Amino acid sequence: MIRVVVADDQALLRGSFRMLIDTADGLRSVGEAGNGIEAIELVRREQPDVALMDVRMPEMDGIEATRQICASTNTRVLMLTTFDLDSYVYGALRAGASGFLLKDTPPADLLSAIRIIAAGESLLAPTVTRRLIAEFTNRPEPANVPARELEGVTDREREVLALIARGLSNTEIAEHLHVGLATVKTHVSRLLSKLQARDRAQLVIVAYETALITPSTK
Repeated sequence: MIRVVVADDQALLRGSFRMLIDTADGLRSVGEAGNGIEAIELVRREQPDVALMDVRMPEMDGIEATRQICASTNTRVLMLTTFDLDSYVYGALRAGASGFLLKDTPPADLLSAIRIIAAGESLLAPTVTRRLIAEFTNRPEPANVPARELEGVTDREREVLALIARGLSNTEIAEHLHVGLATVKTHVSRLLSKLQARDRAQLVIVAYETALITPSTK
């Protein structure tokens, strides 16, 4: 059973999300929060698998709440956003978020996303997320972040990392490099280990912070 908490400052949305989650096979909502502070307390108390997190909330926003949750728990965070909030994407990824959804996402896609996040994956391959990645790479924030080293990463792993940062799935990377899917999965696993990244979302951050990928090369 995948346990989920919902954090959103709109009570109607929280109720709708919880109802949807509780009617899905293998999912169960275990609480709701109306702001970031409540979200942190709820996650620490319930230790859910996934936190569905709004970006804009009173008292503490979803990005700071995500940072604290990811730093102190094993709960994975799925952010809720809209196109006019693209500027928050970079900060949310750095805070530890594993993916993003638009608030008008179809119910079936929301449930699928929760399962994907709970399984340890991230939502960086879908078309919508590619658009979000394209938006935040054009913003100045990455240039202000101290560069991280890619020590110990092989040339082929750098190549795979660059493709991940551009939003390609494992299958697409395999096709691009003309290698087997199992080989790509091995490279991704090694990258996660060497770079101490939680998931593909964190690999994207490393790619931009080390200037392996820049807006001009995406």
